[in-house]
Amino acid sequence: MTVSGYRVIGMACGHCAGFVAEEIERIPGVTAVAVDVERDTATVTSDRPLDIAEVRAAVEEAGYELPGQIPSPP
Repeated sequence: MTVSGYRVIGMACGHCAGFVAEEIERIPGVTAVAVDVERDTATVTSDRPLDIAEVRAAVEEAGYELPGQIPSPP
């Protein structure tokens, strides 16, 4: 199992978080997504390492920006 954290820019509410989570969950291998609007982050659990380009494409499909990966929470 792999846990990765990402910075997501442009979210303002729970609906935004839902859109982001929904798109990321479509990536093959993703098993869980936790989005924190206040911290502008998404924590993704997957059964394989994800290519950041896959995650970026999903976030952009939801209408937001993913500038990069961040250290995963402990």
